[in-house]
Amino acid sequence: MDGRLAYGGDYNPEQWPEHVWDEDVRLMREAGVNLVTVGVFGWARLEPSPGRFEFGWLDRVLDLLHRNGVYVDLATATASPPPWFSLRYPQSLPQTRDGVRLSPGSRQAYCPSSPAYRDACTQLVERLAQRYHDHPALALWHVNNEYGCHVAQCYCPTSAAAFRDWLRWRYATLESLNDAWATSFWSQHYGDWEEIGPPRATPTFTNPTHQLDFHRFSSAELLDCYRAEHDVLRRASPGTPVTTNLMAPAFKPLDYWTWAPELDLVSVDHYLQAEDEDNHVDLALAADLTRSLAGGAPWLLMEHSTSAVNWQPRNLAKQPGQMRRNSLQHVARGADSVMFFQWRASAGGAEKFHSAMVPHAGTDTRVWRDVVGLGANLAALTEVTGSRVVCETAIAWDWVSWWAGDLDAHPSSDLRYLDQVRAHHAALWRAGVTADLVHPAGDLSAYKLLLVPSLYLVGEEAAANVRDFVERGGTVVIGCFSGIVDEQDHVRLGGYPGAFTDLLGVRVEEFHPLAAGSSARLDDGSTGRVWSEHAHTTGAEIVARYGEGDLSGVPAITRNPVGGGAWYVGTCLDATSLDRLLARVCEEAGVRPVAPAPSGVEVVRRRGDDASYLFLINHSTIDATLPGSGRDLLSGTRHRGTLTVPAGEVVVILEEDG
Repeated sequence: MDGRLAYGGDYNPEQWPEHVWDEDVRLMREAGVNLVTVGVFGWARLEPSPGRFEFGWLDRVLDLLHRNGVYVDLATATASPPPWFSLRYPQSLPQTRDGVRLSPGSRQAYCPSSPAYRDACTQLVERLAQRYHDHPALALWHVNNEYGCHVAQCYCPTSAAAFRDWLRWRYATLESLNDAWATSFWSQHYGDWEEIGPPRATPTFTNPTHQLDFHRFSSAELLDCYRAEHDVLRRASPGTPVTTNLMAPAFKPLDYWTWAPELDLVSVDHYLQAEDEDNHVDLALAADLTRSLAGGAPWLLMEHSTSAVNWQPRNLAKQPGQMRRNSLQHVARGADSVMFFQWRASAGGAEKFHSAMVPHAGTDTRVWRDVVGLGANLAALTEVTGSRVVCETAIAWDWVSWWAGDLDAHPSSDLRYLDQVRAHHAALWRAGVTADLVHPAGDLSAYKLLLVPSLYLVGEEAAANVRDFVERGGTVVIGCFSGIVDEQDHVRLGGYPGAFTDLLGVRVEEFHPLAAGSSARLDDGSTGRVWSEHAHTTGAEIVARYGEGDLSGVPAITRNPVGGGAWYVGTCLDATSLDRLLARVCEEAGVRPVAPAPSGVEVVRRRGDDASYLFLINHSTIDATLPGSGRDLLSGTRHRGTLTVPAGEVVVILEEDG
């Protein structure tokens, strides 16, 4: 690459006659595009029949892009097997939990455990790598596409056999498996490995640890698919980075903590929920999570949309200026690229109404003018490339706990993992505090404050890690229904919150989930939703009690004065109450906002070796004035002492005193 922030998107020239390609590269130059993803869904064109490869069209595309100064993120095309493959290998088609064999005709119509699929993938990747490993346009390899987006779990006989092999690896003996799965309950004891299958549809609740292990297995199987292609590329194309596009923040099926170390560059796709008025806050969570998966290093925004998508119930167009704000918000939080699905809007197919950089209406459009303007903005931010976001606050994030916590037969179906994490992250966003997401067993040494909104399942290593963090002077806030079970989803006996009882100085004897739509008033004026519980303090200070009902006078919020302080919140506070509590906690922990800013103005700082860049993004409809000194890289304006960010606009300051 050329040292600039990467700018571009998915380019699908196979959808268009070749005379359009010349127009494409001319427009790419006009927009400042320097990177495109090619070949994501090109398998049928690259291998139109078994073992017959046609690379001529791809040769011409890559040569054309190179002549016009555009680098290529070359995809392995394995995300969607062609029709001939499914006809030849019908056993490779995936099967649902209810036993329905899915048919080809869309994408991802493959079982991740299928030997035929894996063999065909590695053969195709081998041919691609041999042909293009030294092509001057090649900047990056792109394996598959959005793993697990449509088939995260397969329940076919091939997957069942692979699952049994995985269970033998995990447990070694049936005795260990029976103990882990608590099979003495409901007469589920297994006497032979062949008796075990995937957790297919059953008469009532399926064994929870069986389900949990199938989540673990399914994530690992897809990761093995990625590794198989990665290994071919590493051998045949050494020195070229390899990635695949993750999805954030709400993609539940894959444990990305296990995936991220396998990616040379962490990349992500993110799409707004159009009807969510605060979807920019969810965007911030997605970016913060992606940065955290990258270990704080810059990452690639591989896909987002210029305007509407095609797959939501109501696909709303983005408002004027929103695409620019969305894009620069990702850059503010650590992205070194802005890329879209896709370059040119498709004329046919299932995604023909998905927006693109070149819309159906062509270049005399607001979208195209915004695309060109954004390219100029990104060019002006070249020096930001490689800088990092540094945080003092972290939020615990664990996919395995998410899987386990959202299983059925729990005290309340209203208490959802992602809701709690989003609520706490949003409270920090409103306070102007940037946060990383961390695995609870990960390195916490860089942080002053750790929020644990929801950690139903926690292993001994993670529990000890949180305790050590507090004893070393860190402050922790732990939410309700945390620490309850071990890694096998077995309840930690002796009182809740189980693994955190001693750290928090609290013992809960019984859960009291709230009825739908009801609330719990606390004596400090706070309001709880969804959840309450009968707790006793065993050393903690009582910060707030329930103010009414059966639990009147019972502790609801506590603080144990150990180390830097261990707070426990036994209900789900509403936004106003959570804001107030976290403001108090942040002050205690010595955590400050990035910069003072009015409501609706997002402020994030990236730091390089010798420079500091302050991103100010005004999501409100009112101009905002706030302190700041330095030169705006986007406009060239120099500010001394104060600056104004107009409504809906973005300012990026090269700080003079940062």
